[in-house]
Amino acid sequence: MKRKGILIIVSGFSGAGKGTLVKKLLEEYSNYALSISATTRQPRPGEADGREYFFLQKEEFERKIAENGLIEYAAYCDNYYGTPREYVEQQLAAGKDVILEIEIQGALKVKKQYEDAVLLFVMPPSAEELRRRLVGRGTETKEVIDKRMHRAAEEAEGIEAYDYIVINDDLQTCVRQLHEIIMAAHNTPGRNREFIENIRTELEGEK
Repeated sequence: MKRKGILIIVSGFSGAGKGTLVKKLLEEYSNYALSISATTRQPRPGEADGREYFFLQKEEFERKIAENGLIEYAAYCDNYYGTPREYVEQQLAAGKDVILEIEIQGALKVKKQYEDAVLLFVMPPSAEELRRRLVGRGTETKEVIDKRMHRAAEEAEGIEAYDYIVINDDLQTCVRQLHEIIMAAHNTPGRNREFIENIRTELEGEK
């Protein structure tokens, strides 16, 4: 039986470590493909176009919206973020589990289009630790950090829409938990309808 890929949506507060978590997951397991998001924000130091994000001008991004070239898109902290459709579809068809690292608005939009998607929310052990990690980046002003903490408080209201939460305290433990959740998702009856029907047909012949 050919294994179909699952769309995995990973969200979390800015600073919760979801990017590091996803990177480690991709390094340690071969069955994943990362969907690279498009954004209109400026690259951070060390980021490259086509690796961390596709960095687009606002006009380019809005053209993709008009052409239905994005699965979802949203505005966050004065910038657009979105998921290019073509790459995701190709990888799922090839049997890869595709990871989308997107925020809460986009995650719920994707779930409407892909009912089988698994939604995971990465959380820090505490709000204090979240602020410590944001400060530790050393890339943002106090004003931006305060804005991200305020946004996290808003996002905390929507966590119940997710299938699972993963607390990112110890990175290695968190990576293993994430992988185990996804592997278990492959074995739900809803994702194995064809296999179940085949067994039923064979059993009918045994009557």
